[in-house]
Amino acid sequence: MTSIQTEAVQAERLYSTVRQFVERHPAFTTGGIRSLIFNETNNGLAKSGAVIRMGRKVLINEYRFFQWLEANNDKGGTK
Repeated sequence: MTSIQTEAVQAERLYSTVRQFVERHPAFTTGGIRSLIFNETNNGLAKSGAVIRMGRKVLINEYRFFQWLEANNDKGGTK
């Protein structure tokens, strides 16, 4: 496997479309994820760097998304 192919495989694991994300993580709905992305400036998702736009295509960095989710859970929850 060449380094370019390796990078492509790593990028495929890191970034998902909304549909791919929902298929991999059935606890989330398509509408729920789209709502989070639509309100990304208000909910802090934009700051996390979890969402990348390439034209009309929206890609989600799963690692950063779950980091953002964990940080938000820590803020509002009881310990």
